[in-house]
Amino acid sequence: MQDRDLLRQAAAARSFAYSPYSGYQVGAALLCEDGTVYTGCNVENISYGGTICAERTAVVKAVSEGRQKFVKIAVSVSGEEPGIPCGLCLQFLSEFVDSEFILICGNCRDEYTVYSFKEILPAVFRSAAVHKAGE
Repeated sequence: MQDRDLLRQAAAARSFAYSPYSGYQVGAALLCEDGTVYTGCNVENISYGGTICAERTAVVKAVSEGRQKFVKIAVSVSGEEPGIPCGLCLQFLSEFVDSEFILICGNCRDEYTVYSFKEILPAVFRSAAVHKAGE
């Protein structure tokens, strides 16, 4: 799937965002290894800790449908600057992706920048227990 096509799906998902507190709408489209795409939007909550980002919404939808291998994600935001996933979303993604995973970060005018995961988060947090078990 082409980057621009995935970004269009992210922009469409952005229209469903529930963001009454920040006014910042975000949509995401996650491409799975098998070609399936899962979309998500940000859903805010008055208790800010209850807010979920678009990227995590898309990942949770995919995992809950049995998918855990991802190729790339497109993120489209309502702002002028291309939206880069927050640290929590990057850490969440790191559970399922490798350093070559692609992030397509777009803005409200469909302009975008492409990054590899290692460019955005070069040092991923890993639990010593999990790391040892995977050796």
